[in-house]
Amino acid sequence: MRLEPRRKDRLSPRSRNLRATGAAACLAAAALLLTACGQSSDSATSAATEAAKVLPQKTTASPSATADLTEDQQERKRVLDATEVTFDDAATTAVGEVAGGKLVDLDLEGVDDDDRDESPSPAGSTTGSPSPTGGTASPTGSPATTGSPNASPGADAPVWVAEVAEKDGTVHTVRINAVDGKVIEARVDADQDAEDKKQTADRLAQATQTPEQAAKVATEKKKGTVTSVSLDEADGNDGSGVVWSVDVVGSDWKKTTFDVDAKNDTIVREETDND
Repeated sequence: MRLEPRRKDRLSPRSRNLRATGAAACLAAAALLLTACGQSSDSATSAATEAAKVLPQKTTASPSATADLTEDQQERKRVLDATEVTFDDAATTAVGEVAGGKLVDLDLEGVDDDDRDESPSPAGSTTGSPSPTGGTASPTGSPATTGSPNASPGADAPVWVAEVAEKDGTVHTVRINAVDGKVIEARVDADQDAEDKKQTADRLAQATQTPEQAAKVATEKKKGTVTSVSLDEADGNDGSGVVWSVDVVGSDWKKTTFDVDAKNDTIVREETDND
């Protein structure tokens, strides 16, 4: 009996096709996996790039400009940001409280003033000025009521403080809410004597230019907000002449004081407070 040699195992065509199909599927799966990984990597890179664009802007944001201001500048900014009534409007209101009166001083309280001793009287306090409703002025120094509870400012509301003089030099103090423009108080200054009145009357007689004109001259020299105007003696030992001293606060919150000749609107002195 003859033994036939063992034949080597051979794959059938069908088996070969199955293997080829399986290999192709594996290759396709591997390609998909690589593509997905690449997309994930690109997405991560893109996200990181976007984050890099945003985060520096947040972390390197410049500090508030207020942090660079001095205490005086911050206080000026606080008061002026809350003020709605302009110098001109406050001046008109103040003069309207005193029959035949003229403005000798107007100051926005809290902006580099000397912390006036006057404190706001309760609404309905006594005064020697005419009532806001247009009543007849009472004799100088005699009581008359003015103001109303509704005219009182809020606890933090800025206030214009004006001094308005009668023809004989009698000075009235008028306080005006710098937010709504209402008169808080109007009264005759109680501590005036005959010499004080004469001095005020003499200064007014010399001043041929109005405080509004002086304020215009000052703001033409420096753009800003007028916070104070007062009638003073000109510097000099002879004591002759008067000036309107005008304070102007610029956009940098620095205050510049101009002395404007009250006869010809010439600036005779200029000084900037850098604090």
